[in-house]
Amino acid sequence: MSVWSKLVTAIKGGVTEAAESVADNQAVRILEQEIREAKDELRKSDHARTQILAKCKLAQQKVDSLQKSIAEYEDHARKAIDTDRQLALDCAQRVSELSEQLEQENTYLEQFKSSEKQLAANIAQAKANLRRLEQQVDMVKATESVQKAQVAVSSRHMGANSKMKTATESLQRIQEKQKMKAAELEAAEELAQSESSDDLEARLKQAGVKGGTSSAEDELSRILGK
Repeated sequence: MSVWSKLVTAIKGGVTEAAESVADNQAVRILEQEIREAKDELRKSDHARTQILAKCKLAQQKVDSLQKSIAEYEDHARKAIDTDRQLALDCAQRVSELSEQLEQENTYLEQFKSSEKQLAANIAQAKANLRRLEQQVDMVKATESVQKAQVAVSSRHMGANSKMKTATESLQRIQEKQKMKAAELEAAEELAQSESSDDLEARLKQAGVKGGTSSAEDELSRILGK
């Protein structure tokens, strides 16, 4: 692959990653907005369920009242049958009318109960789904924050290592220079001491305190003396 092709591929890869990053960030914002709207709808659903529960309560009260009235008129009919048959018939007619109303109210009551039960189940399921979605979004955001922190720490650590390496190398160079300087000073000191010692030897020989180079005669005498 040519350098130009590699460069084009790298640019395309960078553009793709940038586009995906923008899309991902946008997706999280969209989900957060959807969650807010879903919560608002759930609040409305809770209110609607409250209204249905109130209607259930009123319908139950109406049913209870009708049942009570039916029981009363039935008792009236039983009591009036011996003294006033027409009154007993009127009470029986009233019982019939109330029974029809009771049947209708019972139908309404059952419909309200069924609707409330279904709505409650739907709301519970929607809330469970919403909680899971919120948890996933929170986890994604938390993970992203942690990873960003890790990248920042890693980058700073790499930078610190680079600085440390540079400082260590500088320290080593300084130490090498110091060792070289110490060696130079030591060599100069030894040279000075050597020169001082040579001067002293020469002065001793010149003064006759310490023998100098022996002559041939002296050396021959020493050999014959043995």
